[in-house]
Amino acid sequence: MLKTFSPIPGLVACSLVLSGASGGRDSAQKPPNRAAVAVVALPLHTSQQFIVDKSGQRVRLKAFNWYGAESPDAVVGGLAYQSLDTIVGELRDWGFNAVRLLWSNQIVETNPIVSGQAVAANPDFAGRHALDVFDRVVASLAASHFMVILDNHVSDAIWCCSNTDGNGLWANARFPESSWISDWKAMAKRYANQPSVVGADLRNELRCVPGGSCATWGGSALTDWHAAAERGGDAILASNPNLLIFVEGPKYDTDLSAVAALPVRLSSPGHVVYEAHDYGFSSSSKPLSGFADWVARITPRWGYLVTGANPQPLWLGEFGTCNTADTCVASGGSTDLGFWFQIVTQYIEVNRLDWCYWPANGTYSNYPNAGKTYGSLESYGILGTAWKGPSRRSLLKSLQQIMQ
Repeated sequence: MLKTFSPIPGLVACSLVLSGASGGRDSAQKPPNRAAVAVVALPLHTSQQFIVDKSGQRVRLKAFNWYGAESPDAVVGGLAYQSLDTIVGELRDWGFNAVRLLWSNQIVETNPIVSGQAVAANPDFAGRHALDVFDRVVASLAASHFMVILDNHVSDAIWCCSNTDGNGLWANARFPESSWISDWKAMAKRYANQPSVVGADLRNELRCVPGGSCATWGGSALTDWHAAAERGGDAILASNPNLLIFVEGPKYDTDLSAVAALPVRLSSPGHVVYEAHDYGFSSSSKPLSGFADWVARITPRWGYLVTGANPQPLWLGEFGTCNTADTCVASGGSTDLGFWFQIVTQYIEVNRLDWCYWPANGTYSNYPNAGKTYGSLESYGILGTAWKGPSRRSLLKSLQQIMQ
């Protein structure tokens, strides 16, 4: 059964969301007033099942994923098309208040100079190192009052994810656990004086590696993601004690069932947020007969953290649908992605979940391992291929509806 939102006594809903982002009929055409932003009292922490700010008010993350900085291009997507501030400003005007910003161990450790092609609309970035441009991205986001969650997406600078890409665990032969932890400590220290960087997503979509070893929650030390998450989380908090620590589950982050018996416990309480991912093409979501069917499938995996007797802070860190037709967003046909998307957005709305749409990107960055080339269509993106204006207004309106 779905649980309706019941706030902690004394807490009120955070007013960070821009006024005017109502998700109503004309919300995509009439951007809200950016001057009406209410700034959150940072840093954040958790209280019961909620993320709250320094003053104890609930803060609900309404976020988008922005990829590219973890790729061989070493810079967020879109900077060949629009200025950084133009992209950030449009996403802010649409009502989003947070971003999951991807990085890879390879890019952090090699810190290459970004290609001129990838920053053509931002000529002052040409010839700069990747982390310098990453700093500028974070600064632009902070100036627009976005909360930033840093996401260690992959070890190697590749497109994620498969069981054969060699990045299924938090470490590999090229980037062992010692590198994973030292890179995280470096990133935490780098932004320790930037309060808008509020979180660390320890690792994306734990899964299997060639040879058959798969991430587990407990068990063998070589695959025990639970224990590694505690080590990594504590190391990050030692470098920056203000960060939330987002912890994903194994099986491409579709399974947090073991959390009930073995929760993550860090040296400092009030920092853990569990994270789930769900897509219409995943085994947990399709084929579907309807809302109750989907809820029955996800509840034992991760939904129990939302609606169970002992709810925990949970962020739906990835979900997304195609942008190529309105039936991607809403449909009565069970074979259309819109059928699933209506269900997951209803669940978010009813339960007042924190969420993060995949992705904002209007076009792909370069990912040779997956045959993706710079500038080709990102068929799930919120932004259009020119990185200005929505890819599909019905998609933007649907996301604005769940911002309420």
